[in-house]
Formats: sequence, structure tokens, C-alpha cells
Amino acid sequence: MTTINMQIMRYINILDRASRVKTKNCFIYNNMVFFAVPKYTISKAIGPNAINARKIEEQIGKKIRIIEEPDGITSIERFITDIVSPIKFKLIEIKDNTVVLTAGSTTNKAALIGRNKRRFDELRKILMDNFGLDLKII
Repeated sequence: MTTINMQIMRYINILDRASRVKTKNCFIYNNMVFFAVPKYTISKAIGPNAINARKIEEQIGKKIRIIEEPDGITSIERFITDIVSPIKFKLIEIKDNTVVLTAGSTTNKAALIGRNKRRFDELRKILMDNFGLDLKII
């Protein structure tokens, strides 16, 4: 279970005020704020002509992305794809409570890991909070 600090709580409240969409799943990856909302509320959260998203970005001072919240372990591939986009990867497997992400090329692997393993650590924490799984990139 994820712990919500005051900054994340502030981001969630800004989304709620701007779009009237409630979520408990907000996290930061690659200096971008992600809101995982139910599938049927994505367009409401973004708003007509992305006005809500722009308003939130202006208040927060960071880029945001609104993605579909996971419906359990079956949606893990779509969830990871939404987070790391536009970086592509080859394959996702789940072995022994570990998500094994096959990057394909060294460029993709380097982009997934990031400088000083920053992106790797952020993605690992997100997967642990949402699914209770560890991460390995090969």
C-alpha cells in the first residue's frame, strides 16, 4: 500500500478541484506527475481541449499525465507502457514476485534505468506500491 505524503495529497486535491475526478493513485516518475484514474473518468479528468490538464500543469509547475488505473495484475503491461511511454520495451514477464522487463536494445535499457538508476528506482517503487512486485530490467 502506498503512503501519501503532503505533496501527493496536494496534487490529488488539485485534480479533484479542477476536474471533479477522485483518485487515490498519484505518483511521480521522471519528474512528471501521474494520476491513475478509473477508465471511464479519463476524458473528464483531461477536460475538453485538455483544459483541465493544462490548468493542473500550471498550478503544479510540472508536466502531468492522466492514465488508466490498473485493474490488478492482468493490466500490468498496459500500466507500465503508459508510464514509460515513449520508451518501448520488448516483453514483460512475471516470475517469482518480480516483473522482468526485457528492454530489447541497450538504448531502451539505459532510458528505462536512467542516470544513477533514478528511473529504475521510481518505477520499482510504483510497482511495489500498486502490485507488490519487484522490478528487474534485462
